[in-house]
Amino acid sequence: MSAIAAVAAPPPEMTDEQKREAAVVRKVARRVLPFIVLCYIVAYLDRSNLSVAALTMMDTLNLNSAQFGFAAGIFFLGYILCELPSNLLQVRFGPRRWIARIMISWGILAVCMAFVTGATSLYVMRVLLGIAEAGFFPGIIFYLAFWFPADYRARVFGWFLAAIPISMIIGAPISAALLYMDGIAGMHGWQWLFIIEGLPAVALGIACLFLLTDTPQDATWLDDGEKKTLIALLARDGGPETASTHGPIGEALTNPRMWQMAIVNLGLIAGSYGVVFFLPQMIAEFGASHFENGLISSLPFIASLAGMLAWSWHSDRTGERRWHVVVPMLCSAAGFVLAGLIAGPIGKTLALMIAAAGSYMAMGPFWQYVPTFLQRGKSAAAAIALINMIGSLAGFFAPVLMGEAKQMTGSYLGGLVFTAVLVGIGGLTTLRLTAKRAA
Repeated sequence: MSAIAAVAAPPPEMTDEQKREAAVVRKVARRVLPFIVLCYIVAYLDRSNLSVAALTMMDTLNLNSAQFGFAAGIFFLGYILCELPSNLLQVRFGPRRWIARIMISWGILAVCMAFVTGATSLYVMRVLLGIAEAGFFPGIIFYLAFWFPADYRARVFGWFLAAIPISMIIGAPISAALLYMDGIAGMHGWQWLFIIEGLPAVALGIACLFLLTDTPQDATWLDDGEKKTLIALLARDGGPETASTHGPIGEALTNPRMWQMAIVNLGLIAGSYGVVFFLPQMIAEFGASHFENGLISSLPFIASLAGMLAWSWHSDRTGERRWHVVVPMLCSAAGFVLAGLIAGPIGKTLALMIAAAGSYMAMGPFWQYVPTFLQRGKSAAAAIALINMIGSLAGFFAPVLMGEAKQMTGSYLGGLVFTAVLVGIGGLTTLRLTAKRAA
């Protein structure tokens, strides 16, 4: 909690007015961020725990590497299909109710993953899980952007996105330990994994109805003076723009900035899922036990967590955005290539740590470009959803091609190089983006 409050820690050279403003942002951070981060930790764990379950699940269901890769990636087809309407419905129904709906439905489906019986039922459940979760990530980005001024957003997005490595740091060892429940009540360990890790999403979804507040104007936990200060801070980021005659989707599609950001995000998501789904299987080739596998799998994400928080803070501190995205993405691309070329366990693990850390470090500064769209109402929701939808194509193709490469060649090299290319293109595309420097 104290670390999250440091999002708005005032430096000593601030004026009294600036210190009052920072105090309000700090209060909002303490109230909003811990719960949002916890929700995303659970969401990401339910999305990615298939990677650890695969250590025993593949034998039980007679899956090969290509089938597993397809099951991992097909989640994103349902996700992409429903993401845009989900984000627009959030605008209609409000974040509190819509985020609660998303979490409850995906929690139920995450539990149902325990009862798949083969490749076909696994594919169906992964698609349904993607449909249920669609809109959560861009919806939260949209939500946070209307609570935090631009000068704080890279750090705020960094803390929210820190949920990804945190979920793997915590989840990989826990998921691996749950595999040892094999035989209890006549079920496999991987079935217990899905049941135990799916139920918290349902509980958190119900909690959303009581703990989330839709807008600063609705916040009963802010006094009138604090509300006015926060609303004035948010207003400084820009006035309202003229509505488009093309509608929210048409305006988003004709915005070149949206397409540039989508390409960058495609690289970021490729880098993220290029590590997640096949990491435990790569480590299993070293001869590690399930529990050792869980511990080693957490190392790239420990490096990612430390790097992304420090990097996002530095981006806000200096006001520089572009190179804070480009440099780590290019390092990540190099890490993926090295991971494919190096055979030894220590060298390969270090290369994967570089690959993962680079992708995650770029995320906080990248999402700072979101203010480009914020004054456009529904068009903002549409643009942010489209950026994540297009980027999520990498979430489908990266694991599918990784699995196909492994099945055909017996090596992950082809899949890792493909991932590196996507990450590198995303990093270079960032050079065409510009962002207002933070004060």
